[in-house]
Amino acid sequence: MIPDLPANPLSVELTLRHRRLWWHTEDQDEDPECWDVSADVWRLDVCPDDQRHVGDIAFMAADLFRDRDLLEAAALGQWVQDFHVQAVSPEEQRLHPELAERIGPGPERFVIVQRVEISEDWRGHGMGAALLAGALRSMARSARLAVCRPAPSDFADKGGDALAAELDTARANAALARIGFWWWRDVQVVDLRARALLDARKDLTRWWPEDGPDARA
Repeated sequence: MIPDLPANPLSVELTLRHRRLWWHTEDQDEDPECWDVSADVWRLDVCPDDQRHVGDIAFMAADLFRDRDLLEAAALGQWVQDFHVQAVSPEEQRLHPELAERIGPGPERFVIVQRVEISEDWRGHGMGAALLAGALRSMARSARLAVCRPAPSDFADKGGDALAAELDTARANAALARIGFWWWRDVQVVDLRARALLDARKDLTRWWPEDGPDARA
């Protein structure tokens, strides 16, 4: 194991949890869906107990072509509502041509990335982007694309000044670009079947055996 991380990052597991009210049992009750992802070192791997938790990811999944009431739309947030208005034609059941040209076929749902937080001991090694790529790729069977829009307000509670929040935003956008996100209007978008999400594993190549991740895919 390379000593600058608490454990081999290849031993990190993702646990995806879908949260909902117990009485939400109809299809219309589950839009949007709330998902939490916990990244933790495999329990049998050698790692200090207080460093086993690597990070957390939160996202929502929603139907692309659904007409939503005000409450449902508010749950998605304003920038997601704006994206949806520009990107989707519910009446024609189609994406904007610019998006349809780059987004392949799949379930007519999309994922909204809300938060990626990596524990302090695991920062600085590209773990956030790699874990997000893995979590999103796991949603490829149930959604078609993912969207994200980091903003300085997302980092304002970290105690830094406005400049620090701007720098954090720029770093977050650069990390998204590394795993295949691209800009459409003012939102970052990725096809959940994009090869780039798989290739994100290669950011951690120094922990792989010599034959590399593709040998294990």
